[in-house]
Amino acid sequence: MLSFISARRAVFEQSVYLCTMFATNTVLTNALETIQLEAQSVIKLMQFVNGSFARAVRIIHESKGRVVVSGIGKSAVIAQKIVATFNSTGTPSLFMHAADAIHGDLGMIQPDDTVIIISKSGESPEIKVLVPFIKNFGNPVIAICGSETSYLATHADVFVNSTVDKEACPNNLAPTTSTTAQLVMGDALAVCLLKLKGFTSKDFARFHPGGALGKRLYLRVADVNKANEKPHVSPGSNIREIIYDISSKRMGATVVLNKEGGIEGIITDGDIRRMLEKHETYAHLLASDILTPAPKTIDAGELAASALELMQQYDIAQLVVTDNGTYAGMLHLHDLLREGLY
Repeated sequence: MLSFISARRAVFEQSVYLCTMFATNTVLTNALETIQLEAQSVIKLMQFVNGSFARAVRIIHESKGRVVVSGIGKSAVIAQKIVATFNSTGTPSLFMHAADAIHGDLGMIQPDDTVIIISKSGESPEIKVLVPFIKNFGNPVIAICGSETSYLATHADVFVNSTVDKEACPNNLAPTTSTTAQLVMGDALAVCLLKLKGFTSKDFARFHPGGALGKRLYLRVADVNKANEKPHVSPGSNIREIIYDISSKRMGATVVLNKEGGIEGIITDGDIRRMLEKHETYAHLLASDILTPAPKTIDAGELAASALELMQQYDIAQLVVTDNGTYAGMLHLHDLLREGLY
């Protein structure tokens, strides 16, 4: 009886395993097909980067106002992302929902503004109402649209084509590939404008002061290590003095300075361990006997992100900080971890 039950259980477990494997394979196949379809659609967008696209870039670049980006449904979500990208790369922008626009939000459009309207079909009732009002204001309208014969495409001042052959949705209904195409065209506009404006990493840092990204662009070594101790000993310091300095300053190392204040070398926790392994007696040893000469240094004015790259390059946990060649302290990997840079 037990053998029969065991056999039935084995058959059941094998069936569950096969069903799970079949389901997993189906999921992976569907995912790969979706990615492949969207990737192919994005590549096809290259044929639409033409004179109309260039004109859209020129209108925005020469505009004295802002860029108002509008859409409805999923296109409205894409419009919000494009606005965020524009703002972070030096093109002042704001989002206006197409449905809200015809119920009062049109007041946010100023005389010098350029309006971008995003739509797959270009035939949404809200957009058909919205476009004539904006045209009456005299603002240029740029359409990012998936149908070149649509109302939006034919009534806009500039038509940026985002047509796709098929949605990734198996029913060819849910906006998937089409919204990806809209997003890519928006990114393409933003990057072109960024380069025309000569937008640099310093400009980017001004608009991204928060988080790890902002810190990588503006945080300096001096900002990070200013509260640290400045461990140092002389070439004639004995082992007791060296260990006390390393332990009390909590930097895992100490710098060896000569009488003139010049940097002779560095002694780390690792150097102490290697010294203990190498010598049976060490009471006679001095800092000059165990230091590592020419330690890696970084100027206090350098970016903290550059310090991290240096530490990673040489697989070290400390950097000697200098200020115009003079010893100014020490930076530890933990300082950068604490700032969220690692």
